Amino acid sequence: MIQLETQDLLVKIAHHGAELSQLYDKRTGIDFLWDADPKYWAKHAPVLFPIVGTLKNNQFIFKDKHYFLLRHGFARDHAFELIYYQENEAIFECCATPKTLLSFPFLFRFYIHYTLKQNELLVRYEVKNEGDEMLYFSVGGHPAFKIPFIQNTSYEDYYLEFDLPETAPRWTLEDNLISIKPTPFLVNQRTIPLSHTLFTKDAIVLKNLKSSSVSLKSTASIHGLKMQIDQFPFLGIWAANNAPFLCIEPWHGIADSVNHNQKLIDKEGIVPLKPHADWYKQWSVILF
Repeated sequence: MIQLETQDLLVKIAHHGAELSQLYDKRTGIDFLWDADPKYWAKHAPVLFPIVGTLKNNQFIFKDKHYFLLRHGFARDHAFELIYYQENEAIFECCATPKTLLSFPFLFRFYIHYTLKQNELLVRYEVKNEGDEMLYFSVGGHPAFKIPFIQNTSYEDYYLEFDLPETAPRWTLEDNLISIKPTPFLVNQRTIPLSHTLFTKDAIVLKNLKSSSVSLKSTASIHGLKMQIDQFPFLGIWAANNAPFLCIEPWHGIADSVNHNQKLIDKEGIVPLKPHADWYKQWSVILF
């Protein structure tokens, strides 16, 4: 476990999956990150790469060949190498291996940068195409935040708040695939009051929001967090059944639709990367 620290924050990251495992605010004594209780969900904040969500039949087609790849890809179960470390910053790396090439036929290097600045954690994903052909991939975050994170409060005391009013439908999941048509959800509103019933039909999937950030707040406390999401075209919001946490997930990619042709280059949200080129995006979270 790698530990990063500033005067305000303490963060821990596991080598396995380069997974954020603790997000502690020294000023308030609040540990915001979910503790990975296997009763509900045994993860803290897995990284989704080289796909986000589920492929139709857990397969994609590239150059007329079928490849089998499970939901959210293999990075979350990959042993990353720590290639840079100082008190407030760490960089982890994983790269293509003979095993990954069986399910994802591309040469890549994938870096995850964690940086602390006062009361802010910045998480940057960087992908480098090591091959001589186009690389197609998706990447996303899946951090889970403990709710309630203040004693003597309940799940229903919490809400999400966008920095701009949003009118956006909800794309529902059918057998883990995106439905053909969305259902109405946000109508010129900034807030989503939280309740466990929100997730009876699995995750809330939103596309192309106008807001640059979304905050997790409580009506019973001044404390919370603000996540910067403007570099990602999709946002997932999810919790397991009646679980005391909430995932706020910035995605650069999305699950297959129920009528997708399974061709990787036609996949919604897929990122094409030219040979020997670099790509990077960043999300961040400020604790208050």
